[in-house]
Amino acid sequence: MFVTSAVAPPIQAVRAGVRGTYVAFIGSGFAFASWASRIPQVRDHLTLSPAQLGLVLLCIAAGSLLALPLSGPVVHRFGSRRTVAGMAALLAVGLATVAIGYLAGLVPVVIGLFLLGFANGAWDVAMNVQGALVERHLGRSIMSRFHAGYSVGTVAGALVGAVMVALGVPVTAHLLVVAVVVGLAVPWGARAFVDDAAGIAEDPEQSGRRGALAAWREPRTLLIGVFVLAFAFAEGTGNDWISVATIDGYSTSAVLGTLAFAVFLAAMTLGRWFGPGLLDRYGRVPVIRVLAVLGIAGTLLFVFAPSTPLAYAGTVLWGLGVSLGFPVGMSAGADEPRYAAGRVSVIASIGYCAFLAGPPTVGFLGDHVTVLRALTSVAVLLGLAALITAVVAPPPGVQSTER
Repeated sequence: MFVTSAVAPPIQAVRAGVRGTYVAFIGSGFAFASWASRIPQVRDHLTLSPAQLGLVLLCIAAGSLLALPLSGPVVHRFGSRRTVAGMAALLAVGLATVAIGYLAGLVPVVIGLFLLGFANGAWDVAMNVQGALVERHLGRSIMSRFHAGYSVGTVAGALVGAVMVALGVPVTAHLLVVAVVVGLAVPWGARAFVDDAAGIAEDPEQSGRRGALAAWREPRTLLIGVFVLAFAFAEGTGNDWISVATIDGYSTSAVLGTLAFAVFLAAMTLGRWFGPGLLDRYGRVPVIRVLAVLGIAGTLLFVFAPSTPLAYAGTVLWGLGVSLGFPVGMSAGADEPRYAAGRVSVIASIGYCAFLAGPPTVGFLGDHVTVLRALTSVAVLLGLAALITAVVAPPPGVQSTER
């Protein structure tokens, strides 16, 4: 077992916490993919170039990067339960602002996406802290399945988005309904969260701002952050640009472009759901290295495929290749329970830099070499991740669920 001291909560409470954590991850994925599925329509309505669209998407990353350094003290002060509930409500406000505001112009979209990104950043850290907590209480690795839950939410959001596009449902009506659903369902699920202090020994470095600052001075934590950054870039670029690249690069319809996005997300979901068995049997390092190479191959196939069906095959390999990088990085940061919150906050802060750099990088490259060719940058970052994968191995003397 991971819990080393204090009284652990009853198993029924832990199982309820697991269910609540799934609701938080699924809701986050559903909300984000619902927005992402309508990016082409918002782009066309506002007549944005690739570079301009990249800057607009940058607002999400800017909000997240502002929230992430604050999330450690916030989670410590209010707990993961209240943080997730509050941020779900704020995200719903941001999504509603985009839904209504894009009809008026660019400024409301920028404001709404900033709020969405801010809420998503703090929500992400809080639900990962809760995921690490219930994982320790269960004594077995389930973090990647929580992230699979996120992917299930993104697949559902993308498929619903594709149906909305096919039926001609306005962006405003679609996103407003999503905002209401997420704003109600996620706070309800978060009520079942396990108390953050349950079954874990008090440690002065675990609290608030001091813990996060200490984690910023740890070489292993920083390298895990770079590892997560590479996978976050590969994942986030797929989320933001696959539909646009498919529509523009392969001259497909908007529906087929959105479906390519859904295929990518479905492949990533499968990798996250079945990944724990591979991780337990073979260990983090060899599994992640193989997946990174698979992701490189998939990205290059998507970019250089001579036909649309082969491009779809590339999205499958790409999705599988990036499936476990982010959750394994979160688990690696939480290998030592006493310092998990501060390290997860630091790793997430570094990783989210990919969402800051990714959209404008691909957008500006897209202005010169097309968006499709700009996606070769994903292969470069995955190559870096493959080289430093050893950093996610459990530290010496730390008990792990790996066999």
